[in-house]
Amino acid sequence: MIFKAIGDSRPYPDHGLTTPKEWADVPPRQVRLDELITTKATLSLDALLAEDSTFFGDLFAHVIQWRGSLYLEDGLHRAVRSALHQRAVLHARVLVLDD
Repeated sequence: MIFKAIGDSRPYPDHGLTTPKEWADVPPRQVRLDELITTKATLSLDALLAEDSTFFGDLFAHVIQWRGSLYLEDGLHRAVRSALHQRAVLHARVLVLDD
């Protein structure tokens, strides 16, 4: 399996980061794909196959660490692309939320 689990919602509280500028303050690091729980159950093929999918957004995926789990909030297409290239890790901005 590529991911730890496939989810279809965000079980963590709202964190208030909405713009790329706000997310830019969160430093990127590597995370293992098999530690991620997705927050979307479906992926649009046009997002996966688009050459410019990160042109207007963040270069890094957005991950929320909450209650000991890592949730892939944004960047599912990047994660799947990494898996298709047989990479086990993804560069992501990881926001740690406390309970």
